[in-house]
Amino acid sequence: MLREDEVGGSLGTPNQVSPTRTAQPRLTTSTRNAQVKHDAESLWGNSTSVSEFILLGFSSQPKTQLLLFLLFLTIYLVTLFGNSLLITLVGSDSRLHTPMYFFLANLSFLDISYTTTTVPQMLVHLLSTKKSISYGCCVAQMYIFLSLGITECILYAVMAYDRYVAICHPLHYTIIMNGSVCVKMATSSWACGFFFAMMHTGFTMHLPYCGPNEINHFFCEVPAILELACADIQVNELVDFVLGVILLMTPLSLILISYAFILAAILRISSAEGKIKAFSTCTSHITVVTLFYGAAMFMYMRPASSYSPERDKKFSLFYNVVSALLNPLIYSLRNKEVKGAVLKMMGRTDH
Repeated sequence: MLREDEVGGSLGTPNQVSPTRTAQPRLTTSTRNAQVKHDAESLWGNSTSVSEFILLGFSSQPKTQLLLFLLFLTIYLVTLFGNSLLITLVGSDSRLHTPMYFFLANLSFLDISYTTTTVPQMLVHLLSTKKSISYGCCVAQMYIFLSLGITECILYAVMAYDRYVAICHPLHYTIIMNGSVCVKMATSSWACGFFFAMMHTGFTMHLPYCGPNEINHFFCEVPAILELACADIQVNELVDFVLGVILLMTPLSLILISYAFILAAILRISSAEGKIKAFSTCTSHITVVTLFYGAAMFMYMRPASSYSPERDKKFSLFYNVVSALLNPLIYSLRNKEVKGAVLKMMGRTDH
């Protein structure tokens, strides 16, 4: 039975509502959204799409929101500073004008863009009573977020290949990884990211969204948006899973293959010091890949039945915000070249 105040009014067909209905208990937000979605599914073709979404975020308690605002603001500012510093160092210090640091600068720019796509809006919503985002802005945010995320997945594979060439073919490294090749590999990563994101966003947003508009998330992410669709989403879930396998597992497989060859090459080194030095150039990359891919695979390569808004928000926060914060720290703490560049910028010598 359709409720006149929730569905019939928006469809302009109040005569379809039964004149008699029994009293019902007060519904929670999630239950009411589910009922509206169920009632609207068969009639979505005649309805008007929602013009905006409400992002519920992490908490509705004012004190908690203030604490979260201060926490996320600090994380965002540190992320901007760390990644901007890394980009500046790579551009200004000639010792860092190598393929590895060129790709690392790309990664830092990605992380700045990645967090800027979601965090500033989240900060505004934590201090505001209005937590809405227009339909168009939601689509744009989803597309940009997916573009940057897919680009980062591919870039990690490119960085693994760079380490493979450096360790397994050191004499030909400068020839194979010349400037032109590096630019083409980085450009291809960005192009693939924006292309596949267009497909992913298109499959998600072509669905009708005519009923509930409350997104239990802090930004417009695909799994959370699909929960609001007024139509069967089984095909979309299958497409999302296939794209997840292609865009996550393919780069990850290339990374694993690269490191298999790297490990074999390291084991052939006779001295223990040589083995440690060779492997130390890969530890930072292995760490950030593990952090990023672990959370991303959980979000986009799992059954739809396992969807849990509160848990998914935490995983999204991890690979979107926390990984971007940690990347410059991980790459610089054990990196003598980066430390030397920092000391040089401060006007000190690195002994």
